[in-house]
Amino acid sequence: MAVGVRLAMVALVVAGLCAGLVASSGAPPAQDPPTNDVCLTCHGDPGATSAAGRSVAVDETRFGGSVHGSMAMACVDCHTDLAATEDFPHAERLARVSCSTCHSDAVAAYDLSSHALARRQDTASVAATCVDCHTAHEIRPAADPESTTYALNLPTTCSRCHGSADVIAAGRIAIGNVGAAYADSIHGRAISRSGLVVAATCTSCHGAHDIRPGSDPGSRVHRANIPSVCGACHEGIERVYETGAHGVGVTSGIAQAAVCADCHTAHDIQRAEAPAWQLDVIAECGTCHTDQIRTYRDTFHGQVTSLGYTRVATCASCHGSHAIFASDDPRSMISSTRLLTTCQQCHTEATEGFTGYDPHADKHNRERNPELYWASRAMTWLLVGTFGFFGLHTLLWLPRSALARREKRRARAAAPETTADPEA
Repeated sequence: MAVGVRLAMVALVVAGLCAGLVASSGAPPAQDPPTNDVCLTCHGDPGATSAAGRSVAVDETRFGGSVHGSMAMACVDCHTDLAATEDFPHAERLARVSCSTCHSDAVAAYDLSSHALARRQDTASVAATCVDCHTAHEIRPAADPESTTYALNLPTTCSRCHGSADVIAAGRIAIGNVGAAYADSIHGRAISRSGLVVAATCTSCHGAHDIRPGSDPGSRVHRANIPSVCGACHEGIERVYETGAHGVGVTSGIAQAAVCADCHTAHDIQRAEAPAWQLDVIAECGTCHTDQIRTYRDTFHGQVTSLGYTRVATCASCHGSHAIFASDDPRSMISSTRLLTTCQQCHTEATEGFTGYDPHADKHNRERNPELYWASRAMTWLLVGTFGFFGLHTLLWLPRSALARREKRRARAAAPETTADPEA
């Protein structure tokens, strides 16, 4: 016990000597950084503005409920250039806050994004930064309903830029107002009208921080990656799609193979049951299958759909929608073993002979449809011959007709004039 007391006394003496040395050296005592209360002396005023008239007010309650406030972080933890200042009010312009001090992974991902790329170019003034999405002093977790990145709020947050004509023009955003397109889509209506937080939002497809252009192979919306991104929600459809010709094509690296966005579009996705979409998607099929859409439009099915009716067969009616296979594949809806069943979906009384109908008959293809080819040629020559004959007949008749009119006028001129006798 005596030894412990002696050690404690020695420690006090040493501490006193050290304090005396510091005092004798004339070094100023360490300056404590300003507390949040000091900052809020000015910034807690709702009407606080900078010299340029920009609001610099901080709502103490809102900040206290934020992620940073709940962690008891100090203002100077972010505004580090004020940590050692003694002059208040401080300078008008402060050093830019670096979120990477704490959020290095998120900032590293952001540096690879389209937003960061735009900031390094001449569209920096409108490219989104951390505070544009998360705000500055009221940052809340994405699971918080009051957060700007909460599922129900995120479309509005993104639309502040991607729904603004000024930002779209200044940033030269080629795809236009995607905010309005998304709002009218099945996903957007599920969020705004039904309140479904499980519906796809911007980050579901594009990611949160590493949003990259579609041309980047690392982008979530690069063509090769779209099926898996959509499949994160539509898992059952993705499994079916992967077995079909399009899915196999994507897996094989065929860049032209159709992906989800080719048929359903990217932002203004509509319900597949909507008649307008069922008619529009026919044209989408035709962007790749040009010969098939041309011959389809020549048929009864194609001509009726051109008039705006959906009660006749469309591409998906015969080929399927996601699990599309080649005609020689037994799994195909148009294979020899399944074709009659496919036709009977509409033509319930169809027999085996009914399947002889060619829904893509081509009058220009002699190998595929020889009878139709020669019938078309015969009809063409019949029409040419008929109109040619009557056209020639008309041309030959014109001189005779002109001569007859001239003789009629002469006869009229040569006839004696008759005058009526008043006494008759």
